[in-house]
Amino acid sequence: VSSERSYELVLGTYPPGYYDTASGLLGEPLRAALHNIIDNHTVISYTALWSAFYTTDDKPNGKVWDMYSDVPGGTPPYEYTFGVDQGGTAGTEGTGYNREHSWPSSWYGATSPMYTDVFMVVPTDNEVNNKRGSYPFGEVDSPTWTSLNGSRLGPCAYPGYSGTVFEPIDEYKGDFARAYFYMTTRYFGEDAGWPGSDMTSGATLLPWAEALLLEWNAADPVSTKELDRNEAIYAIQNNRNPFIDRPDFVTKVFQPELSPVPGTDVFANVILHQNVPNPFNPSTTISYEIQSPAQVDLRIFDMAGRLVRTLYSGSEGAGRHEKVWMGRDQNGRAVATGVYFYRLRADREVETRRL
Repeated sequence: VSSERSYELVLGTYPPGYYDTASGLLGEPLRAALHNIIDNHTVISYTALWSAFYTTDDKPNGKVWDMYSDVPGGTPPYEYTFGVDQGGTAGTEGTGYNREHSWPSSWYGATSPMYTDVFMVVPTDNEVNNKRGSYPFGEVDSPTWTSLNGSRLGPCAYPGYSGTVFEPIDEYKGDFARAYFYMTTRYFGEDAGWPGSDMTSGATLLPWAEALLLEWNAADPVSTKELDRNEAIYAIQNNRNPFIDRPDFVTKVFQPELSPVPGTDVFANVILHQNVPNPFNPSTTISYEIQSPAQVDLRIFDMAGRLVRTLYSGSEGAGRHEKVWMGRDQNGRAVATGVYFYRLRADREVETRRL
């Protein structure tokens, strides 16, 4: 039986002072600071990856933790034993596991140190790895192939890309999202000559891909599995994944407009209510209360932190106020189905909610 998975938001325990130089930063300055912290990790050989998996990807029952075959809370179609089932060839699921570059090596040119960075290399079934190939991650409505644990291959249904993609099961989408956030940060400014892909430009995620992974990150929070893997890799590479240790870094780097403003005092002058209805189609009402007159700014952002629409900007009297969003952007066009954020500023106070 597969090991249990924690769905609660958990925080890593990292060395004191490890992230001190990133304190108070947002956006690209924070990404650069985190890059400097986790840069120049200890590089291992390609062969040494097999041994690394013994501590980085071991289930509580001692079997290989293959995210392409595991069924959290259920019975996997097969499980692998370290060493015994190592290697082999593709053709049928359950015949052996290999080393998958979840950020495909063709995207960066198969060079060191990326090629053996354990944060991105994971043990996977040979056949599923073969089917995934170098396709981007994405979401699939009409699969052309489905693995035994429910991972899917097919045309992308996520807005912004329509090519072939690979979709892991929901329980591991956050794991892969945070691995990608690590990669785009660890190799920030070190991607000259990277070929890139339909999901990336060098080490930078394309807008549609960033929005997708932000949704995956939010829907599948950090688990105990990831915390343990982070510690095991730290012992091998001497660097960490900041987005596992500090989940708040995700928003601060990739959605700075949705992050708390550093140094902002909180006066409890504002109450921002959950929109009603939620989910909604075609319209929803956002209500808020302010205790005294204030300059108010109410805006809608997408998962990538891009401004979608300003619902209101101006002075507002004390009391309760309501604004209706019709699900349209600044140009009056209907927005895509998905997750958005609304952010209210009232003088110096800021509140954000998800819809």
